[in-house]
Amino acid sequence: MLILIKENVSENDLPILVEEIFWIANLYRIWCFKGNLGSGKTTFIKHLCKLLGIENVSSPSFSLINSYFSSIVGEVLHFDFYRINTLDEAIDLGTEEFLLSGNLCLLEWAEKIKTILPERFVEIEISLCNLTHRNYKVYLYGGKNENGS
Repeated sequence: MLILIKENVSENDLPILVEEIFWIANLYRIWCFKGNLGSGKTTFIKHLCKLLGIENVSSPSFSLINSYFSSIVGEVLHFDFYRINTLDEAIDLGTEEFLLSGNLCLLEWAEKIKTILPERFVEIEISLCNLTHRNYKVYLYGGKNENGS
């Protein structure tokens, strides 16, 4: 279900948007980020992690998974599936177990593993407005509350 559309957002305004989305979707443990290369997925994740008290966040483009600790939400797992060529590669990494761990999972290029995503997740679609501004659409799947309702 589409719950939020924000257009023409600058990076300076991004911390406010990140906080707004976090308070709407904080009960969700799986956050999927969708957008073209260079659209700002990692930038959004950096701002989200900063909100959660995590510094020094980097894209796991080569390691595929980075793990951080937040005193607010516990372990945070940051995935980048851009270099994954097959679903089996993601499964071999233990992705299914990570997704079911209860930890906050932030997934870049999640559309590559869509068939193994749990029913309940947030999807944040990011598109370029121009070189400095982005458009955001936020979807919630599987129910807003912990009990799925």
